[in-house]
Amino acid sequence: MEGFGSDFSSGDSGNKVDSGALMEQIKLQVAMANTHAMLQKMTEKCFKKCIGKPGTSLDSSEQKCIAMCMDRYMDAWNTISRTYSSRLQKERAHM
Repeated sequence: MEGFGSDFSSGDSGNKVDSGALMEQIKLQVAMANTHAMLQKMTEKCFKKCIGKPGTSLDSSEQKCIAMCMDRYMDAWNTISRTYSSRLQKERAHM
């Protein structure tokens, strides 16, 4: 068990994993997954709210409702994201 995790702690550049690059890749994948989930949830919520009877096209009131719903959802998402990031930065500063 002595070799467990040694690829991450060594500074050698041979076959060792660059933990900084790995963390950035993980952060990117998490951000992409969160964005996908947000878009899926937004589509589901706005469709349920705005579309009474699905058809071949949207009438003007449905288009307006969808646009406004998506705008509100994105505003809320951005507010939550900014607040979360701010709290994380404050917690890191206190460490």
